[in-house]
Amino acid sequence: MSTVEGRLRIAVQKSGRLADRSLDLVRDAGLRVVKGANDLLYKVENYPIDLLRVRDDDIPTFVADGVCDLGIVGENVLEEGKNGGANASVVMPLGFGKCTLKLAAPPTLPWDGPATLEGRRIATSYPKILRRFLDAQGIQADIVTMRGAVEVAPRLKLASAICDLVSTGATLEANGLVARETVFESQAVLIQSPVAPEPGLAHLLDSIIERMAGVVSSQGAKYVMLNAPRSALDQITAILPGAGAPTVMPLMGRDDAVAVHAVCQEAVFWETLEKLKAAGASAILVLPIEKMM
Repeated sequence: MSTVEGRLRIAVQKSGRLADRSLDLVRDAGLRVVKGANDLLYKVENYPIDLLRVRDDDIPTFVADGVCDLGIVGENVLEEGKNGGANASVVMPLGFGKCTLKLAAPPTLPWDGPATLEGRRIATSYPKILRRFLDAQGIQADIVTMRGAVEVAPRLKLASAICDLVSTGATLEANGLVARETVFESQAVLIQSPVAPEPGLAHLLDSIIERMAGVVSSQGAKYVMLNAPRSALDQITAILPGAGAPTVMPLMGRDDAVAVHAVCQEAVFWETLEKLKAAGASAILVLPIEKMM
């Protein structure tokens, strides 16, 4: 299969925890999305691009087969969908939709590491990821595949433990389970098809990827401006979180002070501002960054 002639396609989750954030990323990359004639296909009015809104576990297959050029999907779904055939490649992590696939069990099960599960039954919606983990640990266990409500399996005596996605841990706690071991860490990723787009669309594809990279780079980044004594410049630069070499400019009529501008890739907390002020900085401004390339 191939993309519709003359248009790129991007696969995104139709509903679920990544759906809204995926659409936000697409829009932040400058694509004006309008709803199409049906809920499956959205159009981008300012570029020859379609958004295909599908189930999350269909996205890796659509991208791998060339039905879509790009896709936004959780790493857990991508990893679970691997079957030995052609796979989509990960372009970049996107920084949202973070969660962890964990082994969890009732507190009444004495825990001595993953080896505790030798010969036991484990319920999960991610049998392939779990099997790879168990094989790597040299553990023989039976996997019970479930498509929902995995957390009730121990209570129903279907399994001794579960392997499920955990964000806050509230669901585990509500079902009397304790998270014991991390199996896989996941977040949303941008994936690309191994099937090349039409030659006339290759530049547009590269441009969209670059724009999305710019949006991701700006997440949490801040632009910091301040005045500083020349004598304290090294100390102040060291305090700025996640900043590279800052831009330093002279202040009019001041030989002893400079203006400092820096992009901080890490969070700028009140404590950071207090440290900067204590080091001699003044007129400190912290501004959000909308886009960065």
